[in-house]
Amino acid sequence: MIRNQWYAILESNEVHRGKPVGVTRMGEKLVAWRDSDGKVTVMVDRCPHRGVALSAGAVHGNNIWCPFHGFEFDASGRCTVIPANGREAPVPKAFQVRTYPAHEAHGFIFIYWGEADGEVGLPRWFEDLDDSFSYGSARDPWQAHYSRVIENQLDVPHVPFIHHNTIGRGGRTVMDGPWVEWQGPDRFFVRTAMRPEDGVPARSAKEMAPPDKPFHLEFMFPNLWQNWISDKVRVVAAFAPVDEENTMLYLRFYQNFMRTPGVRGFINSTSMIFNTIVARQDRRVVQTQRPMRSDLRIGEKLIPGDGPIIAYRRRRQELIDAAQQAADRNARRAGALAIEVN
Repeated sequence: MIRNQWYAILESNEVHRGKPVGVTRMGEKLVAWRDSDGKVTVMVDRCPHRGVALSAGAVHGNNIWCPFHGFEFDASGRCTVIPANGREAPVPKAFQVRTYPAHEAHGFIFIYWGEADGEVGLPRWFEDLDDSFSYGSARDPWQAHYSRVIENQLDVPHVPFIHHNTIGRGGRTVMDGPWVEWQGPDRFFVRTAMRPEDGVPARSAKEMAPPDKPFHLEFMFPNLWQNWISDKVRVVAAFAPVDEENTMLYLRFYQNFMRTPGVRGFINSTSMIFNTIVARQDRRVVQTQRPMRSDLRIGEKLIPGDGPIIAYRRRRQELIDAAQQAADRNARRAGALAIEVN
């Protein structure tokens, strides 16, 4: 996983007031909970006292309560009460739970996974998805590394094969392009032109202009994707890393052509049935890929149509390297401070 990034890890409706929720994300056991005002907190799901899962406890006002010995922790992770010592007794600073910066927006709960040194900003989102859109959603667990799940959504040449009876009908197996356009360092757009086999080899992006049509794919690091079908219809995905072998796919169908209550909900929910069928056609194949984790050099023989995947892999590695360099700098700084203190 890429450290020092904002990840969408849960949908807002998965976390209710009064009930902590335990999840595994980025290979860590985490607990998400809401205070009395509904503000969400995400922290490591482990009491520093005896290692019990805080998600097995409860929320008392603005604190989460450990079920084993009644320790209470506030939204900063600080222990505020150790009942066995007396409620007014001072609490040692060592009783601290690691808490990640959390932000709730667009029906998702995001966390900044990494070292929050200074200002970390806010998570990015698709600004064209305004309040005029409504959506239906589904959650789908995949036994695959999140990088493979992301790459599947950037892989257009597979569509007429895996999805031959759904979105890939028509036998358009030849792909001209692809055109990859970056918007800033961590966001890119993909356009392609698919056509039936006609004896003419696929043309590269340098040989022709991109197609004059609204359809395109969009990816935003570290884990957001949009299929821009039209001005009024989109499919959005968030790829929440569970661990090195599992991903929770959050899939949404957005539309703003129908706003009548009831009818709008029916369209959104029935459209999600179809989109889930399409996603599971992908899942069946992606779960067989080896090695499970994608990387720049894993022995695959790529073709021109894999251009978006290559772009993703290169930038992903750059971000991983940058995060490691930042961690190394912090370690050296901490070591220097320790020497000064001694």
